[in-house]
Amino acid sequence: MSRDEARTLGSGWISGTASVVLGAMGFGAVLCLLFPAQLTTPGLRAVYPMRLVRGLIEAVIVTGFVLGLVSVVLRKSKLLGLGGLSLAIVSVLLGGWTVPVEGPVARSNYLGLDWFLLDLLLMSVMFVPLERLFARVSQPIVRNEFGTDLVYFFVGHVLIQVFVFFTVAPATTFFFWARHPSFQTAIASQPLLVQFVEIVLVSDLFFYWTHRLFHRVPFLWRAHAVHHSPRQMDWLAGSRLHILEIILVRAVMFVPLFVCGFAPTAVQVYVVFVALHAVLLHANVRFTFGWIEQLIAMPRYHQFHHASDGESLDKNFAVHLPWLDRLFGTQYLPRDGWPAHMGVAGEHVPATYWAQLVYPFRRRERQGRSGPFREK
Repeated sequence: MSRDEARTLGSGWISGTASVVLGAMGFGAVLCLLFPAQLTTPGLRAVYPMRLVRGLIEAVIVTGFVLGLVSVVLRKSKLLGLGGLSLAIVSVLLGGWTVPVEGPVARSNYLGLDWFLLDLLLMSVMFVPLERLFARVSQPIVRNEFGTDLVYFFVGHVLIQVFVFFTVAPATTFFFWARHPSFQTAIASQPLLVQFVEIVLVSDLFFYWTHRLFHRVPFLWRAHAVHHSPRQMDWLAGSRLHILEIILVRAVMFVPLFVCGFAPTAVQVYVVFVALHAVLLHANVRFTFGWIEQLIAMPRYHQFHHASDGESLDKNFAVHLPWLDRLFGTQYLPRDGWPAHMGVAGEHVPATYWAQLVYPFRRRERQGRSGPFREK
């Protein structure tokens, strides 16, 4: 039986893969209950509806167990099914969803495992069905290099405390002199919606020019090429961001927010918007939004930025506001159609996480496609 046949509906591969994923999520959730100070995000602990959370953990573990049984029955190779069953059983033996959490939880350095699990579940529930029902390109849920992007998704969430430090520290260290209490009070006293619109505008303006630098400066491009390297787009592809890029871009974008003094609630709303919008921009959906694409970036707009050939090379740098590209002469948005090819032309970016991590620091004789790397 071929590899494709072994992954068809009814072969046990889908149920086995789902059982492993759900088993791993359930196991991680139980670890969060056992070690909340070390594995959970302080800002989220206070707002968790624990009765609902425990019920969700129970549903994940039980579903993973049942799907593991289904895979064992259907599939000749029992590895996936037994893996999912084992994870579910170990989770229950550790206490499962009934693990007591003593409060208050002591302050400590932490890994955001809870944020990773919660966001993974929410994004999967939202976007996987959309991509199956309204796919632009026919491709499996677990596409090529899906595991690599899952690692990026994991690192980007679990190391949240590290990224927050490197985001905030440069602004507070080097731009404290630019803060003026009266100006900040005026900014923070505006209606929440007004502040949100201002944050989107200011952040995207800073992002636009930072993004252009990543396409023009050789070393920065080598880090950014990692983000451009997926040849298949879906809801998880946008997570492929080199740590260097995450730190530099977030540090730059936080400066105006720090100086202006926007209300914390407005910033939090923006963070939620960014998280959802970034996933949508990379999603494998065929939706077009007409004139709205001229006001706010949509999947077709951003995926032309990811194209590996044609007129869209080094275009569409804005992540939220397409008219910034129009203003600065870098917009490419035909009336219809989608890019034919994704990825980085003329440059081989490795497929695994660790190889991509060191990729910007490797010397190469021949460079790639964008900025100073574009072959004339």
